[in-house]
Amino acid sequence: MKGLTDIPGIRVGQISDYEAITGCTVILTEGGAVAGVDMRGSATGSQETDVLNPLHIAPNIHGLCLAGGSAFGLEAASGLRRYLESKRIGIAFGGAIVPIVPCSILFDLGIGRPDIRPTREMGQAAAAAASNDAVAEGNVGAGTGCTVGKIMGIRQAMKGGVGSFTVRLNDQVMVSALVAVNALGDIIDPASGKVVAGARKTVDSKEFANSSEALLKGARLAGKVNNTTLAVVATNAKLTKVQATKLAQLAQCGMVRAISPVHTNADGDTVYALSVGSETADFLALGVAAAEAVTQAILRGVRLARTLGGVPGLA
Repeated sequence: MKGLTDIPGIRVGQISDYEAITGCTVILTEGGAVAGVDMRGSATGSQETDVLNPLHIAPNIHGLCLAGGSAFGLEAASGLRRYLESKRIGIAFGGAIVPIVPCSILFDLGIGRPDIRPTREMGQAAAAAASNDAVAEGNVGAGTGCTVGKIMGIRQAMKGGVGSFTVRLNDQVMVSALVAVNALGDIIDPASGKVVAGARKTVDSKEFANSSEALLKGARLAGKVNNTTLAVVATNAKLTKVQATKLAQLAQCGMVRAISPVHTNADGDTVYALSVGSETADFLALGVAAAEAVTQAILRGVRLARTLGGVPGLA
């Protein structure tokens, strides 16, 4: 299993700055992808998501950018856009080529150097490095500065990262997810119902506070921490823009299973859905597969994250 690159027609590129502890992840769909998006929580940061509205004239997109750096990280999408233009990939208008590249950012300025963020050059480098090799996971790309379990503050949090997972419906149809896990809440393994990474009871403790239970008992968010988990699900099944939008909505169920609390007013949780194939599949089955792929990608994102910037990781 390679993760998101199991889907033919998708390449992934990732760049990390380990001094600043930030980075970006780009997904290239150079043949064009029918796409949809679903945003939840109250702290989203994005650009060009309007093109994913089923009423928008754009039939497809050519790439996606996920970046750290909060609003500053939106600059990285310009690098991906320039790379695609240089390859003559995009919508032709006379002699011009305009690549359609939505972008979403997450907040990682509380770890590393907040004065260094993903740039246009970083986005372009990530695009140039993109391949259909197995997706690198853990502290890489947009996951470099990811953290989870911040209800008690960053000093009692744990590392998050990038995870990717593929679900096969049969020999022909696949649904895959790539997630940058940067949640306020804890990460839960649905198989056991137990916290696998999240807020710890004290700075030096290995015991989990269980953020949802702590909130019910009167705990309050410690300080200003910002978050946002970003996910991309892709399938080789043929979808319309309406169906892609619905698939993004159904994929959010994977976040609900694996993150607690989720979709908060301090998160900007966003899921993109991409269709890059021509296979035929039952749509309900695709929705179930998308949710499962997101859940498993979230678990991989924290299990493969290493200690970085003083924040402990499971890996």
